[in-house]
Amino acid sequence: MDIIARSIQAAKARQGKVVLPEGQDPRILAAARKILDDSIAQPIVLGSREQIAAVATEAGVDLDGISTVDPRTDDKLATYAARYRESRSVEESIALRMVRKLPFFGGMMVACGDADTMVAGVKHATVTVIQAGALTVGYAPGIETVSSFFLMIVPDRDDMEEQVLIFADCAVNIAPTSEQLADIALASATSATSLLDTCPRVAMLSFSTRGSAVHSDVEKVAEAVRIARQRNPEMLIDGEFQADSALSPDVAAKKIKDSSEVAGRANVLIFPDLNAGNIAYKLTQYLAGAKAIGPLLQGFAKPICDLSRGASVDDIIATTAICLASSQTISCEAEGIQ
Repeated sequence: MDIIARSIQAAKARQGKVVLPEGQDPRILAAARKILDDSIAQPIVLGSREQIAAVATEAGVDLDGISTVDPRTDDKLATYAARYRESRSVEESIALRMVRKLPFFGGMMVACGDADTMVAGVKHATVTVIQAGALTVGYAPGIETVSSFFLMIVPDRDDMEEQVLIFADCAVNIAPTSEQLADIALASATSATSLLDTCPRVAMLSFSTRGSAVHSDVEKVAEAVRIARQRNPEMLIDGEFQADSALSPDVAAKKIKDSSEVAGRANVLIFPDLNAGNIAYKLTQYLAGAKAIGPLLQGFAKPICDLSRGASVDDIIATTAICLASSQTISCEAEGIQ
C-alpha cells in the first residue's frame, strides 16, 4: 500500500474534521465532496454561503452534507476573537478583524478543537497560511521555526526497491541558521514518524562528510547536528554528510570510519539551505521520475497544511489525508553501518 493510500486509510479510521477556508474555489468544493463521500473526513468549508452556493452550482458540485461556515456571521466569531485577543495580547477590534479573515478563522477552529486540521493555499499565499498558523495554533513545543517538507517517492530501479524519503526544507526557509536547521530536523523526524513505515534516520547534508572540507557553511551544519542531538538525544541524526554518504551503504562504509545509525540508510534529508533543497527535489522529480508530494508545512502545534496555487482536486484530498493520518511510533533500534 503506498503512502497516500495508507494516509487515506488512517484518516478514515480517525474520522476527523478538516476546515477548508477557500470555499470560493471550485477545486475545494469538489475535493470536499469527495472527502465526504469517501468517508475520509468531515469537511467544513468557509466563506459566504451565497458565493459558495454559486460556485458549487457552476461547478456542478452537490453541497448536501457539507458544512459551510461564514466567519462574518458565525456564532463562534466572538469566542474565537476573545481567545485570539487573550493569546496575542491585542485589542478587541484587532482580534475581530484578524479572526474574520478566512485562514485565521480556520486556524482558530483548529486551535479551539473544532477542526483537526486546516488545508489552504489555492487562493492564499504560503506566507499567509504560515502567518495564520503561527498566530492561531502556534508552534510545537520546543520549535520556533515553521518549515516544509516534500514526500519523495522514488520508483524502483536496477536492484533498488521503491524508496520514500523526506526532503526538508525545500520551500520556506531560505538561509536557515544552525538553530533553525535543528528545528527543521526535529520537525522532520516527527513528520517521518507519522508518515513513514520505518524509523526516521535524519541526515544533515553538506558538501562535506565529517570534516572532509573546512568552511563556515560546513560548520553551520555540524553545529545543527550538535544542537539537535542535545535537544533530542533519542533521535537518529548524523552529519554533516554528502548526499552519497547519507544514501549509499557502500560509500558510507568507505568515507565514515566509525559506526553510524544513519549513514548509508538515511530516509530524512535535511538540506543546508533553500537553494540546495529546492534544486534537489526538482532534480529527483524530473531525472529519477520521483513523485513529489508537498510542500507540507511542519512545526506547528497542530496540523496546518499549505497547498500550491495549482493544486488539483486529488492533491487537496491527498494533503488532507496526510494531515489527518494518525501518528504511528516506530521502534528504532540502533544499528551501525556494515
